[in-house]
Amino acid sequence: MDMSRVAEQGLVLLGCGKMGSAMLAGWLEHGLPTSAVWVVDPYPSDWLKAQGVNINTPLPEAPAVVLVAVKPQMMGAALPAIKALGGGVSLFVSVAAGTSIATFEALLGEGTPIVRAMPNTPAAIRQGITALIGNTNASDADIALTENLLSAIGDTVRLENEAQMDAVTGLSGSGPAYVFHLIETLAAAGQAQGLPHDLAMKLAKSTVAGAGALAMAADEDPSQLRVNVTSPNGTTQAALEVLMHEEEGFPDLLHRAVKAATERSKELSRE
Repeated sequence: MDMSRVAEQGLVLLGCGKMGSAMLAGWLEHGLPTSAVWVVDPYPSDWLKAQGVNINTPLPEAPAVVLVAVKPQMMGAALPAIKALGGGVSLFVSVAAGTSIATFEALLGEGTPIVRAMPNTPAAIRQGITALIGNTNASDADIALTENLLSAIGDTVRLENEAQMDAVTGLSGSGPAYVFHLIETLAAAGQAQGLPHDLAMKLAKSTVAGAGALAMAADEDPSQLRVNVTSPNGTTQAALEVLMHEEEGFPDLLHRAVKAATERSKELSRE
């Protein structure tokens, strides 16, 4: 991770909750000087205070790199603090859900380079996946810098257009909650078959975590991995006949779930 451009220009972090803290920890570990970081946050954590960065002090002059990591409902109150950096030479990166590039352009000036990104909560342990898209003012170098910054919290992917962000929200943005619910219900199903609660939960957590790690590490795609563990007329096949049922299993259920989240994301972006 190359922090040289960021160290030279200065990094302004607007909001430093769980997501911002995870990113900042990664950047500092990779050599970003604390003197090159300015944090704007009304309620700085004890951890943040102990890092030695500039907290709620006058901001650097442009050019800078500005990362917006406040909750969407706090956006209106937070942006005036960094508006002076807008207009052209400073790069703005937003990880705030539901706030469009057009909204930032209206507040910061149309000439502002802006990259919108959607991480997910495993970013807190640097196992996230972040989708990103830049506006017409964001150069290839700006996009590469953003990918470099966001690699502190996991993998990144580039989108073809901003409209895809709603589907990303429905899949990976909200997706960790679907998996947490899978763990809950898998453990409950094991308990219903006679296992103690704690044992069923440990088995469910480890099974989901292990399967995910195997899916990431294996050369085969997940459908082939599924076939690999499915013996003809065996226990896995018996379960999959239920789960893969077109009307009552995962195919219909997850399509409806992701669609519902995607549609809600579209609604929120219009509010």
